[in-house]
Amino acid sequence: MIVKQSSFFPDIDEKRIRSLVVQELRQYVALKVQIENLKEQKEAGTTNLFPEFRRIKINNNLKVKQVDRALNCGLDEEERKIIELKYLSLKHLNDIDIYLELGLKKGKYYEKKRAAIFRLATALGII
Repeated sequence: MIVKQSSFFPDIDEKRIRSLVVQELRQYVALKVQIENLKEQKEAGTTNLFPEFRRIKINNNLKVKQVDRALNCGLDEEERKIIELKYLSLKHLNDIDIYLELGLKKGKYYEKKRAAIFRLATALGII
């Protein structure tokens, strides 16, 4: 679905934007674990416990910092909580479970979720 945005944005494919943001959020969770593992290895005085196929750790650190900033500075508290429960939690939660847990009405929840996705996309330079 192509959405007509304000004059600040050309026509954008909302479904594609959402997909890209969700993909980055899922990768963010794994990258945070990777960074903690590398830090732990360094503190233990060892490296390369596992084989490496890609050597892009600098980009990974930068990605994690920038997603952290986007989550903590670019979203309001409800938006951040929605993103955390929906995409950053290890437990899979359905939308209905989330909006009931947060005490939001269905329409307000989807409005906040959509706004959060677009704010993240903007903060991360996706749009």
